[in-house]
Amino acid sequence: MAILKIARMGHPVLREKAAIVADPTAPEIRDLVVDMIETMHDAGGTGLAAPQVHVAKRVVVFEVGETRLTGRPLDRPQELTVLINPMIEPLTSETELGWEGCLSVPGLKGAVPRFTRIRYRGVGLGGKPIERTVEGFHARVLQHECDHLDGILYPQRMTDLRLLTFVEEGMRFPVDIGVADSDADAAE
Repeated sequence: MAILKIARMGHPVLREKAAIVADPTAPEIRDLVVDMIETMHDAGGTGLAAPQVHVAKRVVVFEVGETRLTGRPLDRPQELTVLINPMIEPLTSETELGWEGCLSVPGLKGAVPRFTRIRYRGVGLGGKPIERTVEGFHARVLQHECDHLDGILYPQRMTDLRLLTFVEEGMRFPVDIGVADSDADAAE
């Protein structure tokens, strides 16, 4: 197990489309996932995509539990999940603005519109299919992490760059966008 270096905005690996994983059960994928989970936990993130650790493969790990800033439980928490070759299908055209942060964009947060309800599919580490219909924070996290697989960082999804701020300044001068600021680290 190893804590991996996290790529920051500007690194080319974060701009490219990640490759499909041919064999989700391969030992190198298992090793990558173990290291990604350790790295995500060490960094205090909610999710992590393989390109964020300099590996251009379609792999994400995430856990949607309590929000870290308030400790309030979410309506539908999701334990640690490994998702390989994920695909997302929006189930509504409705979007909601929410605060997001990113381990690859340290120190900043921004208000990002995301679909409110999605279905995602992929396979787990053992090759078993995963399919879930989710909404709210869970849907936001998956959209954020899967964007990494297509070379997209959350500032590219923002519709109003005036809502991109340093975390400390956002705490000193909060902006009400209609969602709790506790979700600022929504998809780190």
